[in-house]
Amino acid sequence: MTPLILGGGPAGAAAAIVLARAGIRATVLERHRDTGDALCGGFLSWRTLDALAALGIERDRLSVERITRVRLFAGGRMAEARLPAPAIAVSRRHLDTLLIDHAAALGTGVERGVAVRAVEEGTIRTADGATLTPETLFLATGKHDVRGAARPADARGSDPTLGLRQRRSRCVTLDRLVGDAIELHLFDRGYAGIARQEDGSTNICLAVHRSRLDAAGDPARLLAELADDAPALGDRLYAGDGSAVEAVANVPYGWRATAGVSGRFRLGDQAAVIPSLAGEGMGIALASGASAASAWLAGGANAAPRWQRDFADRAAHPLRIAGTVRALAERPALSAPLLSIAARTGLIHVIARLTRIDHATH
Repeated sequence: MTPLILGGGPAGAAAAIVLARAGIRATVLERHRDTGDALCGGFLSWRTLDALAALGIERDRLSVERITRVRLFAGGRMAEARLPAPAIAVSRRHLDTLLIDHAAALGTGVERGVAVRAVEEGTIRTADGATLTPETLFLATGKHDVRGAARPADARGSDPTLGLRQRRSRCVTLDRLVGDAIELHLFDRGYAGIARQEDGSTNICLAVHRSRLDAAGDPARLLAELADDAPALGDRLYAGDGSAVEAVANVPYGWRATAGVSGRFRLGDQAAVIPSLAGEGMGIALASGASAASAWLAGGANAAPRWQRDFADRAAHPLRIAGTVRALAERPALSAPLLSIAARTGLIHVIARLTRIDHATH
């Protein structure tokens, strides 16, 4: 029986592409009828771009914009450094569409509008009452958990992290302020990542501890507080027209699936969740999907437990480094004095190298 892939994002699509190239026509179940614009994962590092090219998605199809610098803000200070190689930022709708369309063109079956309610003892139950019993399931639902295969509740920690996003329309002010940089604005109990996307709009994503949001009262008040506390961030938050603030709750940064069961491969955020400031979330998604598919091709459904352990081992060091950097970033009084040192000594490049997950197939 051919594999079933639950989730049509980058991790699931990468698995489907590797399988299709080997002549295996997997089926992808996607709960949305139209490709959505997921909140997280818009930054594509130079390493992730190489991985996408290996899957058949060339850089020029993603965006003509280029990100060549990283700019850090904390405690009223700013530091800037060049990236080791150009990166880009794209909307998830654009990225996911290219990937799933490519998988479909190679022969993957894609069924949209299928909501899965539970995964129990090898049986998948959908919202319309259907049951499926695939020999192999690639679980690639991102930050969305499915009953029966959910990550543990304590993975989110005592003060869980929320993701907030607002997109600002293209305007002269943002073009001038942000330009060809990826920006990280560090503040108490959180940070914001800012970059211009393929259509010229500016994406502002925040990772904020719930305690900070609760103290503010609601997202609008939190953004107003941040604009007052960090004028550089405020300049960007109120330039151009803004979309409504979107949110995703309880992001379990640092979590890894350290054990597996036969016939189930956990991919992407279902395998390991790296703090977003590392810029390697999409790298994990693609690496997990491609390597899990290769493991299945070599060993079938029984390869899942060993692959899951091996991938968790590969992810452990990058997640540990990213977690340490995140803990420092969320304390601007500590991180601000280090900004100029980080830029001058090339520490930013070192961190980028240490938080990558190689795109090996095994």
